[in-house]
Amino acid sequence: MNPIACLLIIGNEVLSGRTRDANLQFLATRLGELGIPMREVRVIPDVEETIVATVNEVRRKFDHVFTTGGIGPTHDDITSECVAKAFGVPWAVHEETRALMAADYARRDPPIEMNAARLRMATLPLGAVPIRCAMTTAPGFSMGNVHVMAGVPRIMQSMFEALAPSLQGGVPVVSRAVHAIGVFEGNIAEGLEAIQKRYPALDIGSYPFYRQNAAAPGGVTGFPGGGVALVSKGVSLPDVEAATAEITAMLAGMGATPIQGEPAA
Repeated sequence: MNPIACLLIIGNEVLSGRTRDANLQFLATRLGELGIPMREVRVIPDVEETIVATVNEVRRKFDHVFTTGGIGPTHDDITSECVAKAFGVPWAVHEETRALMAADYARRDPPIEMNAARLRMATLPLGAVPIRCAMTTAPGFSMGNVHVMAGVPRIMQSMFEALAPSLQGGVPVVSRAVHAIGVFEGNIAEGLEAIQKRYPALDIGSYPFYRQNAAAPGGVTGFPGGGVALVSKGVSLPDVEAATAEITAMLAGMGATPIQGEPAA
């Protein structure tokens, strides 16, 4: 059985709407490729009690827990120290990281001071393993099955790619999509349910869409309207392709023109 993952998006700015999260799609996609399907996502505030309690809850339920946000130099960046409290270990300066960051800052033009605020980024739960990446000398870290990463998307992605080779995954998750313009969920619900019952190990999803200038069959543009995208996802490629073939036949039987892939923008 594949290991499963949970993502904690940490930050008041996400909950307030000030910042739009851009990390979930990347992580869910990459984890699926590694055979670690994402099973739960939570957005939580920069509140110590909430972070500690949530980390302790989900690290016992999931094989891997990923967090994004809250590891910068400011007063509200408290994820690292909260993870230390969740594991019951000291939050202490990681000397190797401090030295790497200090050397990096000293090389800048002009040099940057390694002050108390920046030292926070070199302070980790005792026993944590730094996640070092090409984008910054301020690391993320892994503590047990909890992997703590930056909230800035390009830095988070760099951290994840550095971490990925060490993750214990499973069979990669594969998916296939079929869409049809002018077909709506109410028309295909019964047939789609029957296909799902024949492939219980798959996740078969129905996603309605509307495009002001949707691409019509044959690539003709300027066709206002909507339709439905039907996605089959799982770890068995033969089953995914068989379900996709049944979905395609169902749509064709309704007089629709099934189009492989996602709907055009």
